[in-house]
Amino acid sequence: MATPIEIEETADQLGTVLADLADVIGGISDEQRHDPTPCTEYDVSQLQDHVVGWLTNFADGFADPGGQAPRADISGYRAPADAAAEVRSAAARLDRALRRGAAQRPLRLGEAAMPGELATGMILWEYQVHGWDLARATGQPWRPPPGASQASLRFAPGMLTEDYQGEGKAFAAPVEVSATAPPLDRLLGLSGRDPGWSPA
Repeated sequence: MATPIEIEETADQLGTVLADLADVIGGISDEQRHDPTPCTEYDVSQLQDHVVGWLTNFADGFADPGGQAPRADISGYRAPADAAAEVRSAAARLDRALRRGAAQRPLRLGEAAMPGELATGMILWEYQVHGWDLARATGQPWRPPPGASQASLRFAPGMLTEDYQGEGKAFAAPVEVSATAPPLDRLLGLSGRDPGWSPA
């Protein structure tokens, strides 16, 4: 079980990542909304809906006294016109909940539940990768704290089993990246992204 100090560190890292995500989303132009992203099943607009929808769902679940998220999935969710403000609002709710001990209880999605610590590790990892997806697709900078990428490099291998990674699965097959590459590049490669990807 994570210590209170470790939970505080994760909350700090996640706060930085989500603040940067809000800036990236705020910087997306109307002309870019249907451009491709490194997350090949989504264009920019669809990926924005995905990340904002799940973030609000996770934040509301952690804020709920019983850890119950309002939705088991986000099918049909569309981000509001001011999606950046929605990210900032959800990030603030999530931060308050984590600092009040919400990571010490399960997060429930419908009938399923996962340990709160596992959920926070997953969110930190996925939002670094999806933040990069959106930033790279729209020509914006993306520099999560190195400590956040290092933490996710320790976390992600436990989630990337054969059931979840490979052709037709939630994560693409790993991309080979130099062992001396920056932590974010290694995390991207592990998560099935080519750190050198650029829009066509």
